[in-house]
Amino acid sequence: MPITVKALQKFGPDQPFKVTEIERRDPREDDVVIKIEAAGICHSDLHTIHNEWGQAHFPLAVGHEIAGTVEAVGSAVTKFKVGDRVGVGCLVNSCGQCEQCVAGFENNCLKGNVGTYNSRDVDGSITQGGYAQKITVNERFVLRIPDALDFDVAAPLLCAGITTYSPLARWGVKPGMKVAIMGLGGLGHMGLQFAVAMGAEVTVLSRSLSKAEEAAKLGAARTLATSEEGFFKKYRGEFDLILNTISAPIDLNAYLGLLKPRGVLSVVGLPPQPLQLRMGSLVGGGKVLTGNNIGGIPETQEMLDFCAEHGIGAVIEKVAVDQVDEAYERVAAGKVHFRVVIDTATFEDVPVSA
Repeated sequence: MPITVKALQKFGPDQPFKVTEIERRDPREDDVVIKIEAAGICHSDLHTIHNEWGQAHFPLAVGHEIAGTVEAVGSAVTKFKVGDRVGVGCLVNSCGQCEQCVAGFENNCLKGNVGTYNSRDVDGSITQGGYAQKITVNERFVLRIPDALDFDVAAPLLCAGITTYSPLARWGVKPGMKVAIMGLGGLGHMGLQFAVAMGAEVTVLSRSLSKAEEAAKLGAARTLATSEEGFFKKYRGEFDLILNTISAPIDLNAYLGLLKPRGVLSVVGLPPQPLQLRMGSLVGGGKVLTGNNIGGIPETQEMLDFCAEHGIGAVIEKVAVDQVDEAYERVAAGKVHFRVVIDTATFEDVPVSA
């Protein structure tokens, strides 16, 4: 029988959240049922629910930063047992057979993966995300959360964490390297912690020095204001790698000029419009401009284990279920510190909407 649980859904982009009841499938033989303890609010949730990234299928529960406890397992599940501490990120299925899936890059599945929410599942239904009491997921897409990580600080790692860890790991950040993190928000504060733990000398690049003290607490060697007169000339050729976490338009050519020869500018922020690029900015110095979209399941587990080993977690604010509308306003205005996590235990305190 399907499992009925409370969830937080929107019925339209301009509608408030409502507590509803949704059905989670009864576990198939390879499924895991998870009691959700914490659900992170990601900027992607806002983009989706406001129909900024294509059609949102309403009513919709978003949320792909999920941490909780295994409540039940299917008969063929071998990786998990009841009581295990687990998480679910941006994906809940993929073909499992293509070149990318076999290599552990399910995020690049050649046949199209299934997102945790607003995605067409294999049975034709629209997936509903982690703003809920429980979720049922194929065991291949369930991650193990180490005991050293609390659920609330672990939840944002399933998106913000892997989004920033993956490019730093891919491009081999190591001691002696000079790394710059563009922006100190929900993504940037994670990238900063990872790069510091990898041994790099890390600089935060921001429009102002307003977050310099916070950056220093997280391990930054310095914070530089890009609004400083002559900034791009003064720091030309300074960095081995720049991780751009901001979604606002930037002057790509100017930032590429901050790289050393053979340096890398890795982009994880998504500006709303195309950016101009002169090929000479890449050819001169043999530089690399690259992007990154989350990571595969093996790398995500690697990231969680790295966080446990190095004492890394998201810096969060916790909100109750009935505070999510207000939290969305603050996320949109950039007034959160640095991620917001929903305490899903508070579903018990809110009745189902009429």
